[in-house]
Amino acid sequence: MEDYKKRLAGILAETGALFFDKGLVLKDGRPSPYFVNFGMFRTGRLSMELGSFFADMMAGRGIADKTDIILGPSYKGSAIALSTSIALYVRHGHDLFFEYDRKEEKSHGEGSRKGSLMVNRTLFNGCRIFIVDDVATSMGTKDELLGRLSLEAAADNISVNVTGIGIAIDREQTGAVYDERGKVILDRKGENAISAFTARTGIQVYSVAGIREVMEYLYEEKIPVLINGNRMPIDGPTKAAFDGYIKAYGNNPL
Repeated sequence: MEDYKKRLAGILAETGALFFDKGLVLKDGRPSPYFVNFGMFRTGRLSMELGSFFADMMAGRGIADKTDIILGPSYKGSAIALSTSIALYVRHGHDLFFEYDRKEEKSHGEGSRKGSLMVNRTLFNGCRIFIVDDVATSMGTKDELLGRLSLEAAADNISVNVTGIGIAIDREQTGAVYDERGKVILDRKGENAISAFTARTGIQVYSVAGIREVMEYLYEEKIPVLINGNRMPIDGPTKAAFDGYIKAYGNNPL
């Protein structure tokens, strides 16, 4: 297990960004024994650390050498793009542009001559873009961002190339399945949204770490995490609940 994955796992535990509790329900309606909240990366140190995880992953996989611009979807992704670009320069000597999108076109100041969907206006003909974000569930946010990139490129009469998408944690789960009333069907596996996205777009999705390897590392090293409000090493029942969840909803490991 790479050092940056161990560092990410340790800080997820340290900050309580990864926690276990009873009664947790995901946005898709399924119960989950755990949750990951990257909103806990809210200090300068933690922002720097988060950027370093992405930077080390990009450098280790040769992605940084094939990237001109790091793009983060607003709002959370914008901070990740900035911290990743700083970490890539400080740790690996890659000085790349960072970019993030607007929710609405700017029509005043420098944007009054031509509305722009990108804040820093870094796009250029043939540029290679790597998108970063905290998590990926339905991939809907990424589809929306690709659409905005296409509009921006068309307006500027340029071509852009999205070389990949990076996420901090892959929950390694399939999508939810719903009945005719829109109620989630428990213990039923749906589509693997990330695999479907790659098949549809040809864009590879990379994760800093998968939730399985994070859990195994924390469990084997007996690193304390938040469990039902108490900080303690992952015990047998908590590990069994996680394993049961993965068995019910997990995708096939790559």
